[in-house]
Amino acid sequence: MTFSVVARHPGTGEMGIAVSSCILAVGRAVPSARPGVGVVAVQARSPRGLGPVLLSGLAEGTAPAVLVRRAAHAAEDVDRQIAVLDVSGAVAADTGPGSFPVSGHRVGDGWSVQGNMLASPDVLPAMARACETARGPLPDRLLAALAAGQDAGGDLRGRQSAALLVVSGEPASEEDDGVRVDLRVDDSGDPVAQLRMLRNLQRAYDERDYETLALFAPEGARDLYAALAASRRGDRAAARAALEAVRARPGWSAWLASMAGDARLSAVSRLLG
Repeated sequence: MTFSVVARHPGTGEMGIAVSSCILAVGRAVPSARPGVGVVAVQARSPRGLGPVLLSGLAEGTAPAVLVRRAAHAAEDVDRQIAVLDVSGAVAADTGPGSFPVSGHRVGDGWSVQGNMLASPDVLPAMARACETARGPLPDRLLAALAAGQDAGGDLRGRQSAALLVVSGEPASEEDDGVRVDLRVDDSGDPVAQLRMLRNLQRAYDERDYETLALFAPEGARDLYAALAASRRGDRAAARAALEAVRARPGWSAWLASMAGDARLSAVSRLLG
């Protein structure tokens, strides 16, 4: 019913999971993660409370292979599937003997792919190849593996939801909760593609790509980002027109006044001055 990938980036130490399924809101059911500790995938008919239990075991220093072996031995339902990855990159997975066909998992160096009720036996090999060859930031590597699984057939019953969760290899603190990416598509005809679009949008926010945000941000904010993009280009006329459009929206003039000290908006003001 679900296919997923867990992995660690050897350079940054970040850990994450990407998952897709035919069920509604798979991001609520399958992934669990804790910064500085690890990532867990709990799918098929595994008990939903198992994720936090496995993370607690990792936090106590228990190896993924031991945790997976214990969970497999204690499972009352044979239709279950789990994968556990720790902060060092050690990973283990298990697929219950009664899991829905086509089912299985593959484990590599710092990654694991797993799925059940798959449309084709090619799904997991395709995901594994993507894990071995994908480059770049961890969220993009995870999405590459997920997309490879979908392109090979994905979930036999169709597609509805997907999720991407990435956390730091360092424990959370008061200044940093350790969550790097937490994106979910709860109901879509093409959730993996939608998840990739959300990832690109988040990248635009993170990198202050105002040109992209001027096209894809929520309608009320697009004029603001258009003003910032024009300011960066040095286009006085376009910046003025966009800023006036912002001011014309109810309530936005007061907000702009309250943001007078913001360095980004002051750059627009200097351009128009």
